[in-house]
Amino acid sequence: MNKIKVALVAFAMIVFGGAALLPVTTVGALDPLAGACASDPNAEICKASGKADKPDTLIKTLVNTLLFVVGLLSVVMIIFAGILYTTSAGDASKVTRAKNTLTYSIVGLLLAFLAFAIVNWVLKLF
Repeated sequence: MNKIKVALVAFAMIVFGGAALLPVTTVGALDPLAGACASDPNAEICKASGKADKPDTLIKTLVNTLLFVVGLLSVVMIIFAGILYTTSAGDASKVTRAKNTLTYSIVGLLLAFLAFAIVNWVLKLF
């Protein structure tokens, strides 16, 4: 179990720590509509593309991505708890460990859903 915990912590550090090391690029370099809006700036697509520059859009995207990762990790842990429960062979300590893992995974998944809803609701208000 300790090896699994170390592997999960190392994976989380690589994913979340590695994202901080990525170079920041300019939005203009990634905007495929940069030249298209020069001829007709009042087009509907040009109005919608201007919303991507707002800081709340960046925050919403970042938070939603992190919550997606947390939700994915919770689902993986639910599967892992099922494997632990299946391979417990009636050992009471292993069954308890599997039940605790399942409980905490479900709580984590529910918290991720609630956080997703709250963040999107708050950002919609402002």
